[in-house]
Amino acid sequence: MTNDNLVLVVGGTGMLGGQVVTALLSRGKRVRALVRPASNAAALERAGVEIARGDMMVPESLVRAMDGADAVITTAAGYTRHSKGDTAEIDTIGNRNLIDAASQTAVRRFVLTSILSSDQTPGVPHFWNKKLAEDWLEERGVPFVSLRPGAFLDGIIRMGGDPFAKGRLMWFGSPTIPLTFVLTEDVAGYLADAADVPGVEGQRIDIGWDRPLNIQEVAQVAGRLLRREIRVRAIPAGVINGLSTVVGRFSPMVNDLGSMLRWFQTGRYVADPTRQREVFGEMPTAEGAIARLVEGMGHTIPA
Repeated sequence: MTNDNLVLVVGGTGMLGGQVVTALLSRGKRVRALVRPASNAAALERAGVEIARGDMMVPESLVRAMDGADAVITTAAGYTRHSKGDTAEIDTIGNRNLIDAASQTAVRRFVLTSILSSDQTPGVPHFWNKKLAEDWLEERGVPFVSLRPGAFLDGIIRMGGDPFAKGRLMWFGSPTIPLTFVLTEDVAGYLADAADVPGVEGQRIDIGWDRPLNIQEVAQVAGRLLRREIRVRAIPAGVINGLSTVVGRFSPMVNDLGSMLRWFQTGRYVADPTRQREVFGEMPTAEGAIARLVEGMGHTIPA
């Protein structure tokens, strides 16, 4: 028997997953988090989150964690190796284990954090693995919705330190090719809402702002807000391709990220906003999102 107010979050100790937990709690949901045995869950416990110890590579632990849950939201990703124990197998075997467990339980809705354009990118492993997870959900008959956010600007922006303090934003590739950006807090809210929003079963929904921007435009918007110039320092695409080709022979992660950056250069990493607007309402504007990012990094926007 399920509790229609209980949501299992997979990846709750991460940056996105932690904000999903906060968003769910603010919506009055009960939250259970799948946490690996060696991971620190103290912050989640202080927030009132129920902890289910388990691992995506241990199938029986996933079935136990889902027992009684009405919905599952997963933000788990292994390819970046942000946490101890992360491997690319989380994105393949782990996701399949998670989906198989959901197929054995009474979960009403499985919410997958996918990636924009993942169905177009067989050459970008961590993108394509999300597409394969979507396909496996469908094949196993698990009721799901997949959200496909663009690039997390608040994660990218910190490369090389605080760009707004330094007046310089680091970038890889052409600074004039537009792409879809998102902020973590917005994606977390959409994921929390997706647990209950009606009429989205089996759908893949792009997530972004009101329009794509290139990084030069991002710098210009931030500069107008702060009333000072923000420059872009871009590493040419040719340099990136050369490095990723050489280093990628020895590092699958570097090869993966190099493939992603080459995809960005095609100009096709752009969301279709139609379904996002229909399901979740008006999207964040680029100006509003960048203003929130600037203020969130401790900068005051002049009146």
